[in-house]
Amino acid sequence: MQLLNVKSTILHKLLDQFAPHYCFSCGEIGSLLCDSCKHDIVNERFEGCLLCGRLSLSGTCRHCLSAIDRSWCGGERSGGLEKLINRYKFEYAEAAYIPLGDILLAALPDLPSETVIVPIPTVRSHVRQRGYDHALLLARFVAEKRGLHVSTLLRRRTATVQRGADKRTRIAQAKEAFEATSLLDDDVPYLLIDDVVTTGSTLRYAAEALKSAGATTVWAVAAARQPLDEQR
Repeated sequence: MQLLNVKSTILHKLLDQFAPHYCFSCGEIGSLLCDSCKHDIVNERFEGCLLCGRLSLSGTCRHCLSAIDRSWCGGERSGGLEKLINRYKFEYAEAAYIPLGDILLAALPDLPSETVIVPIPTVRSHVRQRGYDHALLLARFVAEKRGLHVSTLLRRRTATVQRGADKRTRIAQAKEAFEATSLLDDDVPYLLIDDVVTTGSTLRYAAEALKSAGATTVWAVAAARQPLDEQR
């Protein structure tokens, strides 16, 4: 099975290089997400608490007591953005990290130069299956474009898979999933990056792990938000 996954990944990488891309939203040839459709997504950016969806200018709200001090989100997981994420995560479209990274960049304000970007660690079996770490690719892209540092400061203590799990199971899994790899600088802001938020439990407990290791400021950004009862 692993050999088949490796061969499939190699095939998709070759197709990415030599076959034309089509916009997942409108079908225009040339890129995975054309400038017009990207513009539409950016201008319909999600404005609310990343965890619960309530209206919030800071991306967090008083109802959601969490270690996340501020957050941002590219948009709701629907239309072209949904297709782009699905291809990126489940169909080996590695090149999709570029338009998704652009959506993350559009959602983020200017950040302090000392900000450290921290990707949510991916389950190892998913990395082997895809042939790439989807969260790490996004983190590196954003860090390079903003001139910031990226560091894998979190690791997974478990290998549980959340896709298809109910809310209670997701929360229980995320609560035990993360730990920091070292003590952190309390003068440095840390920005967590993930692709999709459903219950918010992954970001919530990843932020707690960073603060337990010494961080005082933890922010979060995701490409898309999708309430669990709308999961596809």
